[in-house]
Amino acid sequence: MPGIRKYRRDTSEVSCCLKYVIFGVNVLFWSLNQLVYLFTGTITFIIGFTGCVGALRENTCLLACYAVFLALLLLAEMTTGILFFVFKDRIKQQATSGFQSFITHYREDPDQQNLIDWIQGEWLQCCGVEGPRDWDRNAYFNCSSGAVGSREACGVPFSCCRSKPQDIIIKNKQCGYDVRKPTYHVSEHVIYERGCLVAGEDWLLRHFAVVAAAVVTPLAIKSFDIAKIIYDKGCLEAAEEWFDRNLLIVATSAVCTAFAQILGICFAQNLRADIFAQKSKWH
Repeated sequence: MPGIRKYRRDTSEVSCCLKYVIFGVNVLFWSLNQLVYLFTGTITFIIGFTGCVGALRENTCLLACYAVFLALLLLAEMTTGILFFVFKDRIKQQATSGFQSFITHYREDPDQQNLIDWIQGEWLQCCGVEGPRDWDRNAYFNCSSGAVGSREACGVPFSCCRSKPQDIIIKNKQCGYDVRKPTYHVSEHVIYERGCLVAGEDWLLRHFAVVAAAVVTPLAIKSFDIAKIIYDKGCLEAAEEWFDRNLLIVATSAVCTAFAQILGICFAQNLRADIFAQKSKWH
């Protein structure tokens, strides 16, 4: 009876763990393309495709493309970050003029309108670029529009209004009407809630000079009343404060993203080296 020959399978040079780590990460990255715009979705598709297929098929060409795309993406992100800090004042100026243009065309473009409402009401809790008076740039909210029958004259959009618990169910779209009129007065309910402030203002009126009492204090009272109803802070100032508060989070996210991309490049190059080592054993 002839002897049975046993064949021993050679150990593969390709790391199975590394192979499927690259595949799994890129499946997650690939799935993000439905949440972003077409350009970003195309980039994620290319990177995800080259990473997934290159890892599963052990294709050195696709893995090289994957590493190059990640390196280019990392370079673009670093360049964007550097340019942002170098041209910070220029970007601030462009953002200001852009937001002012959005205010001017607020009622003309629904997309711009939704964007401004999101920035003012949900993200930064602000009103206008530098304050509520910026809404004089809009034809509907300009104080002179009352002469032609605009109900929104000398007002602000509802997204400038401070949120109240009842607004979760029904949003008051008229809360910003007339708030910039010199004759505007807050409701009895709001005044009652600020009883202590009124007492403090009376004390200031009794002790300040006549000019200060006649000029400064009424302006302060009116500003405070309006500030209780709408956001009196400009969106430009609010955006700067938001970045200052979240600078550590933004910087940490950028570093983690860069580290993940560098790790992906190293993994891809390591897997390519393993594949070349395995191919050399076949020849």
